[in-house]
Order: sequence, then structure tokens, then C-alpha cells
Amino acid sequence: MIKSLITLGLTALLAHNSSFAENAAPTAPLASRALINGNIYTANDAQPYAEAIAIHNGKVIAVGSFDEIKSVIGIKTNVTDLKGKQVLPGFIDNHNHIFEAASEAGGNCELSQEATPSEQIPYLQTCFENSKPGQWVVGWGHTIQATLTLEEEDTPLEIIDSIFPDRPVIIMEQTSHSMWVNSIALALAGITLSTPDPQGGKIMKTEDADALLGILIDNAGDIVMELAWNSLKNKFTKSYDGLLNGLHEVAKNGITTVGDGRLYWKRGWYDVWKAAEADGQLTARVSLRPWIYPHIPQKEQLSFLESIYNPNKNTLLIVDQVKIYSDGIIVNGTAKTLAPYQFTYFPKSPYGLNYIQPKAMKNWLTTLATLGYGAHIHAIGDGGVRDALDAIESARRSGLTHHYNITHLEMVNSADYSRFKSLSVDADFQVGSDYIVQNDHSWAHELIGEKRSHKLIPLGTIYKTGANITLSSDWNVNPLSPLSAIANAVELKDKGLPTVQAAIDAYTINAAHALGLEPVTGSIEVGKSADIVVLDRAIVGGTPQNIVIWTLLRGKTVFKEGS
Repeated sequence: MIKSLITLGLTALLAHNSSFAENAAPTAPLASRALINGNIYTANDAQPYAEAIAIHNGKVIAVGSFDEIKSVIGIKTNVTDLKGKQVLPGFIDNHNHIFEAASEAGGNCELSQEATPSEQIPYLQTCFENSKPGQWVVGWGHTIQATLTLEEEDTPLEIIDSIFPDRPVIIMEQTSHSMWVNSIALALAGITLSTPDPQGGKIMKTEDADALLGILIDNAGDIVMELAWNSLKNKFTKSYDGLLNGLHEVAKNGITTVGDGRLYWKRGWYDVWKAAEADGQLTARVSLRPWIYPHIPQKEQLSFLESIYNPNKNTLLIVDQVKIYSDGIIVNGTAKTLAPYQFTYFPKSPYGLNYIQPKAMKNWLTTLATLGYGAHIHAIGDGGVRDALDAIESARRSGLTHHYNITHLEMVNSADYSRFKSLSVDADFQVGSDYIVQNDHSWAHELIGEKRSHKLIPLGTIYKTGANITLSSDWNVNPLSPLSAIANAVELKDKGLPTVQAAIDAYTINAAHALGLEPVTGSIEVGKSADIVVLDRAIVGGTPQNIVIWTLLRGKTVFKEGS
């Protein structure tokens, strides 16, 4: 660590200084660590900028100029001269699949995203060679558009069966909203031609419905993936190692708090998180969000949810929000829309689908609130968004004050823009992908039409209503870097956020509010956790780049460049 050259005489003077800083806690002890000569953006409206921070017992005890904090610097204080580098509150990623994103438990069979089923044969053959008889082959990489191309003579099921005649296979689309499976996987899951679609999912069949296609959409695929995950050899070890890999990547990107994208608790994931906590391996604060299973009766889920509930904001594992899906995604035709799709794979369901039906969603929110839970709700289509807002409005009318946020928000009807602020609903967007800043939504033209496509991702519009806006990654569906998302959010201009500062707030203090963590983190101010990221150049007023060099959680280094 770079130490500032403070003379012994000055250090002794500071150690015995009896007048405490104006911006220090009134009974502040001597700091264990101090950062000085920084270009600090605090995300605290009462004191937006500073040049020095003093830390003790993991909390900020003073912030301001060096003169304002020097009274709490003593001879044993570990002082770092930042030499003008940019300092921000640690980033808070409000929607991140940290558990899955870097895990080998997700499989090592990787396909091409552009290939048709027959073009995938070489990739499938490699996966077969790397697999073992009797064990699930788990992978990722296909896309539904290429897999369901009309150019193929054989169905996706016939092709995958030709390569894997004797072992179960499940291959996830990158978004996780569709799965390509073989006949053995279908048989193990009890899926036949006469099996009805599960709630929130679709079992795809040929046009005349006389054969299965081997493609499972949304919750139908989740059900089979759960079977595969729970059959893995060394499931716990692979999951644990994958979690640690994910935590390392998170720290490397300056993220100190994560809003979990989804906790599949029936896959044993909660036990893995608790083991990492017990082992002292958590390098981020995490708000775990147990998944609400659409096809499992509520009574069967509530006892587990009650048993793991933990609202203690001073722990690193917090469990006080659930993850609920309102709908699916546009590209599959399963995002619920207010007007019908122009093209869909499901002509009998031209408005998409609900994972949780609107009436059931209202009941879930009310029942969960009795246990203390708020909710993080996936909603992509304007119909799915409206259903989520209606359920929250019902909860608010019942007097519920819990934290509710809606994530993705790719389509929002203009009549619903103002409801986020009026209902105190946090609006969470992902804009980290390159195609976002190009503002090219041509992929959606065939599906929903050019007019509706042009209105996708109304980040700037909802920001202007005064709603609480958060940015997140949805890693690994999108890139992890908060700095990429911050840059894109500003580059979108009138469709995005007006300043870098506003985008930083969306990744810090606004996200803390959405997680109910605003008293603990999200800004650099006295009494809050010393969650800090140091960049090697200024981005407030400049151009954000992926330049994290130091990440601190509770005042301790969890990542440092070169170490």
C-alpha cells in the first residue's frame, strides 16, 4: 500500500489533537485507515465532494478535507495518499446472478449462438466426447431464433438425440429463458406429448402437435434444469467454487453490494451461501432473493421462506426480498404485452404469458409481507409491467410499505410511467450491452413492430418522472462492469440519464435505497460502512472506463490491482 509521507512529528501532533473534525463523528476514535488527497464523489447530497476519508472498525468516521479529518489520524493510522485518484462509494449491483455466472456447475458444453441445430453438430460431438455415460450434460449457448429455424429438415430433438442417445442433455440459452433437451432428459422429467404446459412455461411441439421439439420455454426449462443441477456429481463443491469465482469478479469490478438475481433454493444454493459466510469468504454484501416457484403451491414455499428470513442489515447475507417473475422475454414471445405480438412461436398465446398470474401476484405480495418480505419483480413486457404495478398498488392500498422494485422494464406503457414514483417502486434497468448504446432495436421489429421497438427501455423517460432509478448488470446475461453501464446510460442522452453523477447514483445510493440498505451503505458519509472503490482516473465530468484499481468492503481490501 502506498503510504503518505507524514513526518513523525506531524503524526504525533495529529494523534494528540483534541479538537475533532467538523465532519467527523462527535466521539470518533482514531482512524485505523485514512485515504487522503482523493477526488471523492460521496453520493451524499449534503456533502457531495471531499478529498479525505477516515475509517475505523469498518465504518466511515470522518469525511471532508484533510484539515477536517486530521484530528482522527494517529500514529498507527494506515494512511494512503491517493494522489488525486477518483473515489466513489462501492458499486451496488441491484440485479446480478453472481451464483451462476462463474460456476462450472452450469456445465462445460458450449455451443455457438449463431448456429442452426445441424450446424451445432460439431459442438455437440465435442460435448459428447467430454461427457460421461449416465451423467447429465449441462451447457449453454444456443439461441431460440437459430435453433427454431425453418431451414432444418430434422427437428432440434432429432438432432440432439442423434448425438446423445444414452445420456440426458440440457443446454441453456444465454438468457436462461429456453432450454434445448434430448429425449432422455424429457423422460427423466416425465414430459410427454400429452404433458400440459406448466405455469409460466411452454413445452414446444411441431406445428401439427404430433411430436416434441426438444425446446422448453421459460419455467418448463427451469423445472428440467433443476433436475439436472440436483443430479450433478460434487454439486456442493462445484457450486461453492463457482460462488467464490463470482465474488472475485464482483470485487474486481468495484462492486461491494449485490442484489441477488435469483436464489434457486431447491437446488441447495442457500446452503452454499451460508457456508461461504461461515468460512469468512464473502467479499461483498449480498441481499439474497429466494425464487418464488410458479408451479409449486404457496403453502409448500412459505415455511422455507420464513426459516431463512434475515432483515439484519449489519450482516453480509440479508434475506428480506424475494424474486418473482411476472412474465418471460420478448425474443421468445413470452414477455406479456398489452397488444399482440406481430410474430410469435405461440399463436395461441399472442400476448405472451405470466409466470405468476395477476391475482396470485397480489396474494403473494400480501402473504410475503406478513413474513417481512418485499419483492424484486422481473417484468419485461408492458403487460407484465402493468400486472406488477397493479399488484404493488394493491399492496400499497393495504398499507404495505415494503421495498418493491421492478427489473428489466424493456417495455412500459406511457400510462404507467408515473406510477413508479407514485407507488414508490424502484425502476431497475440494464444498459451495459453495446447494442443498447447503439440504440438499435431492429431485432424486435419483426416481433413487436418498429413503433413499439423504438420505445424500448424507457430509462430517461422514467427518470424524468422522479422515480428512484437503479442500474444493474444482470450478469452474466450482460457484461458485469458498472462503469460500462454508467457510460452507456449517459451516452443514450435524452433516452438515458443526464449526467455521469446521476448514473453513479443509480449504481450506488439509489440501489441502496431499493435494497433497504440506505442507512448502511450507498454513500460515503459518517456512520456508514466503508464500502469504497478507487479508480485510476476521474469519471465525474469525464468518460467512465473499466479502471477499478482498489475495492474496499467495510474498510478492508477485497480487490487491489497487482496484488
